[in-house]
Amino acid sequence: MALKASNHEQRRLLELQDVDTRIVRLTAKAKALPQAKRIAELDARLAELDREVLDRLGAHDDATAEVARTESDVKVVEARLQRNRERLPSITDAKVATATEHEIVTLERRRSDLEDLELEAMQAQEDAATALEQARAAAGEARAERDSLDAERAAEAAGIERELEEARAEREQRTAVISPELLALYERQRARYGIGATLLQRRTSVASGVELTAAELYTIQSAADDDVLLDPNSSAILVRTEESGI
Repeated sequence: MALKASNHEQRRLLELQDVDTRIVRLTAKAKALPQAKRIAELDARLAELDREVLDRLGAHDDATAEVARTESDVKVVEARLQRNRERLPSITDAKVATATEHEIVTLERRRSDLEDLELEAMQAQEDAATALEQARAAAGEARAERDSLDAERAAEAAGIERELEEARAEREQRTAVISPELLALYERQRARYGIGATLLQRRTSVASGVELTAAELYTIQSAADDDVLLDPNSSAILVRTEESGI
């Protein structure tokens, strides 16, 4: 036996469908917020930048250790030079004095080489510090942009969620005044085909945008007002009003 429901009750399905369409739209909007793509790009970029910061931090630590090592070597050589210079005037053995003088020359040459290495190490440390600062600045800028976008996204998502809550509450109110049998058919058609009810407007189904054939229109015209009909194109419940043109 065909399902029957008053035309007034069938019209309520259009209001319910409007709410469901709004819920679908809001849900899709929540999943595709405009900030999402840029945030994903920044997340990937930040992973690279954070690795770069770690690499440059390691390079800076190595350069700092090299400066400390060369400084220590210079101090050792200077201390030995100082001892030899202080000791030289008191040496009476000519061979020992000559050897000490030779060692002093060698140590002075070694100190000069080490000082050159120390300057190179200090320059490398300075360059590494600059590179580290630049990497941290780039990561900081990217992270600040991401945090700002994330805050915007959160605010927009919260607004959408409020709209969704209102729509869901409205849906509960609208389903409460529809008979269980009619509502079950609506829910079944909506689950299968994406839309549960559609208006027949000027002999055209709003859901499909397709004008009904003469035979289809004859069948509809022959049906009673309380007959529940299905749109032959969208399979949604076809609701007739003064706009239907039949």
